[in-house]
Amino acid sequence: MNKEGRSAAFMGIEGQKLEMLFIAPEERGKGLGRTLIQYGIENYSVSQLAVNEQNPLAKGFYEHMGFHVYKRTNYDEQGNPYPLLYMELKRICR
Repeated sequence: MNKEGRSAAFMGIEGQKLEMLFIAPEERGKGLGRTLIQYGIENYSVSQLAVNEQNPLAKGFYEHMGFHVYKRTNYDEQGNPYPLLYMELKRICR
């Protein structure tokens, strides 16, 4: 919640896949996305997501958070002509 009592951000997770992440436009740049992604990784083992190819800011954010593209489709999951990029969390070998 923000100072006005409105939702500032939320995410949805199914299994280990981030299904949605929304940040209110006026709340962007405050670290909420980073906090939610880290929470999802640490508490729900989030390791995969899909992002619309036409949203380069979101793709760049997820790359910054350690995800990389492993697959591209020409259509979204409903069959509409919106290319999706499937991303997974990079594993660090030790």
